[in-house]
Amino acid sequence: MIPGMEHDLHGIVTRIEGDWRETRVLVVGDVMLDRYIWGDVERISPEAPVPVVRMAHRSEQPGGAANVAMNIAGLGARVTLAGFAGQDEECGALKACLAKAGVDAELTLVPGHPTTSKLRILGGQQQILRLDVERTKGYPQQAYDALLAGILAALPLVHAVVLSDYAKGVLSEPVCRAVIEEARRQAIPVLVDPKHRDFSRYRGATTICPNLQELSAATGVPPKESGSLLEAAARMLPALDLEYLTVTLSEKGIAIVRPGGTRTYPAVARQVFDVSGAGDTVIATLALSLASGLPIEAAAPLANLAAGVVVSKVGTVPITRDELITNLMPEIELQASEKLLQLDRLRTRVNAWRSKGQRIVFTNGCFDLLHVGHITLMEDARRQGDRLIVAINSDASVSGLKGPTRPVVSERDRGRVLAALGAVDAVIVFDEPTPLELIRALRPDVIVKGGDYVEDTVVGAAEVRSWGGVVKIVPTVEGFSTTKLIARAATPARV
Repeated sequence: MIPGMEHDLHGIVTRIEGDWRETRVLVVGDVMLDRYIWGDVERISPEAPVPVVRMAHRSEQPGGAANVAMNIAGLGARVTLAGFAGQDEECGALKACLAKAGVDAELTLVPGHPTTSKLRILGGQQQILRLDVERTKGYPQQAYDALLAGILAALPLVHAVVLSDYAKGVLSEPVCRAVIEEARRQAIPVLVDPKHRDFSRYRGATTICPNLQELSAATGVPPKESGSLLEAAARMLPALDLEYLTVTLSEKGIAIVRPGGTRTYPAVARQVFDVSGAGDTVIATLALSLASGLPIEAAAPLANLAAGVVVSKVGTVPITRDELITNLMPEIELQASEKLLQLDRLRTRVNAWRSKGQRIVFTNGCFDLLHVGHITLMEDARRQGDRLIVAINSDASVSGLKGPTRPVVSERDRGRVLAALGAVDAVIVFDEPTPLELIRALRPDVIVKGGDYVEDTVVGAAEVRSWGGVVKIVPTVEGFSTTKLIARAATPARV
């Protein structure tokens, strides 16, 4: 069980798969470009007592506030990013990364200032050197005016705002005050990742999300004195006009500090490789959760889970929706209604299953009147892999294939009955005469059909073989068919 997750996991998964797609978050803050040079260290330089890194490859990734935006996009939502950038090569690289991820980057270009960037050189998984390029002071008032104009224009279109402060100059006190006041007037939640010792510039936000060190700097209480530190945090709430404080406790999880008390949500145990960007993932998950109507009591353990995923990676790497769902799915057993899926949600499920190394099985048919032959087919199909998808012809498709008197049972009821079977993991309805387009979209590992088929006549056989999959023909149960059942029902019983 996920620590602290007493809420309806079924509803949370449904929200992640569905509602988050229609959610838009505005991220305002210090954007930067994280660059990495990866290599191996085999010797010490003869020129100086430093390791020699033989470069294997290089990579670049949005960082700072841009990484918060990348996490939100990775979780399947829409995101607008506002901040400062320079008129340089780094800005072009940053915009290209953001555009590829689907982030709407509304960056204010400031002449004479570089795009903030950090170059990390790693030998194996050990960071050898970090080189920062930045200029955090001296932004002209015209730049702030242009930034605020864009932010205020975007606010009516969003469901939550994140202020991602890395103390690089974007989130000045006037900017914070203007954004928070207008968002509050429009009843939009505002979440702040702080860097300044004085939290007063964030007054009126929904929540501020400091780590222990940041909270210690703001309160003057040593971070090791966690009880006293959280008590000091509670005393800050009235003066800062916050609903609550969200304190990240590193490996201990997240604490929600309210006027009436504090609750701690334990972290999900993980092997930690790199904590870079974990705070960005936490605030991105919290923002999406609150924007979609989840209470903080459900959002906090979800953010813990998301952070646990990213710390198991090396470098600043955002989480994806499929990774989050993969880590949630073992906690729940899906009800029948949650197995009936449209293609976009089914793709998400398939990606989640596949990321765990699971083998995807596909079968299809009309399944008009469910009988023992159908049940046997499902059970045989499920044994061919780890997850079984059943695609059923829509009512219109069945009529086209079987005639105007069919189907006897509607697509909705057929799907619901099939979804109730323990062997079935997902059901999808298709309108076409064949499921070929579905097969191409889902790329199953196995296609299963009954013994009245031969492999060469199975729709999708060539396609599944082309990506390394197989077709399995399983025996049919003699004497059972929907046509025979209908005929038997139409025959008057002998007295």
